[in-house]
Amino acid sequence: MKVFWTKTKDKKKDVEPPDLSNDPEYSQRLQYLGDKQQNCTVRLSHVTLKDSHMYYFRFITDKPDGKWTGKSGVTLNVTDLQVESPERVTEGDSVNLRCKSSCALTDRATFIWYRNSQPLTERRDRNNELLLQSVRREDSGRYSCAVDGHTHISPAVQLNVMYPPRNISVLISGSGVIVEGDSVTLNCISDSNPPALNFTWFKGRTIVGSGRIYNISKISSDDSGEYKCKSINEHGEKYSDNVTFNVMYPPRNVSVLMSGSGVIVEGDSVTLNCISDSNPPALNFSWFKENETSAVGSGQSFSALQSGRFYCQAHNQHGSQRSDAVTVTVHHVAGRNVIVITAASGGLFIIIIIIIIIFILFIIKKRRSVKSEDLTVKDPLSEPDSANDALYASVKPRRFRGKTPESRDTEEILYATVQRHRKTETKRAEENECQYDDIRVHQPDAADDDDNDDDEDEYCSTFHCDPNYFMPPGSRMH
Repeated sequence: MKVFWTKTKDKKKDVEPPDLSNDPEYSQRLQYLGDKQQNCTVRLSHVTLKDSHMYYFRFITDKPDGKWTGKSGVTLNVTDLQVESPERVTEGDSVNLRCKSSCALTDRATFIWYRNSQPLTERRDRNNELLLQSVRREDSGRYSCAVDGHTHISPAVQLNVMYPPRNISVLISGSGVIVEGDSVTLNCISDSNPPALNFTWFKGRTIVGSGRIYNISKISSDDSGEYKCKSINEHGEKYSDNVTFNVMYPPRNVSVLMSGSGVIVEGDSVTLNCISDSNPPALNFSWFKENETSAVGSGQSFSALQSGRFYCQAHNQHGSQRSDAVTVTVHHVAGRNVIVITAASGGLFIIIIIIIIIFILFIIKKRRSVKSEDLTVKDPLSEPDSANDALYASVKPRRFRGKTPESRDTEEILYATVQRHRKTETKRAEENECQYDDIRVHQPDAADDDDNDDDEDEYCSTFHCDPNYFMPPGSRMH
């Protein structure tokens, strides 16, 4: 009534041995070729080492106890090609793979080697060994062998080549733009065998974390910089390339810088500059007058022409911030408007110090000027002359009285101590005149009368003067 093959011989009451045709491992490979009378042939395809077993034939009749199983059974021995390989190989080592078989192969048998199911060479070699010198990580894979002339290929054996980390890189989660306050996750990627389990994170040369993943929550501008990771396994270590963090942030530390000395004469302008720290740099600036809603100017510089408190507001694509206000005060002095700028942060004190220093320097310069003028007045050659004509002083004519009446009748004048002025040299040269000062007339003694003529001629000749110029009216020169 029923025939089948089984691998179970044990008889259990009310338990039927399993039919191999119903076993998933055999159903696709098992084919019954016999009949229900005398032929019990079965065909098993694609046998492997796992198929080595004892097999039994069983049949069932229409009799109540008509069930029988072959006592001896059939033993199936499967011989397979096998690849012998070391379990662990380090990069740089030499590896020898061997193709083994329990079959009695002839000396003419040649072997073919496969890596990842692809033949390594078209050459047929009688040597059943494959030598890999200075193995590389690229030599890792599944190796198998076959005997030329047979379709059967040995089961593949994994060649596991160990090597230190390589191709280290840092993967940044999120978009490419990092804004202050964001959370950033860094992932260290590496290729190594065995896989790296030790990771270290650096910012510049400072260790900032460990583990394959490094997370920065609420990132700030202080976190900007270059980051890298180090991957380590039992065969070595390697660093990744640097990854630069450029953290964007809105304007901050906004302030107003004033140009000028602090006192501006009407008609000049007071320039206010808006200074800010932001990334990217702020390009949009607005100026406001305190207690007013509308802007009074734009641009990084602003010219203040009226009194009030002014502040600026800096903008970039990530936000904005305003500065503290500075005071501009207009004072009216002597019919003119003088703009006095006073900074809220102590600028008035600095301006007062500058004014005091200028005043002291002015006093010192004034005193030096006065001393210079006094020295000029004391110089007799530089004394001013108010008259264009020759001036004379202390000219005292005397009539001398000699011992004889003849000497009394003779009147003569002597001159001494003559000082000459050259203040108006040009004009006097044109008039050909001599000017003298402090001329004193002496009355000579009678014994000296004979020498007076020569003295007068010599004196006047020395000063290039006309002797008659000095003669009183009605007198004559001897």
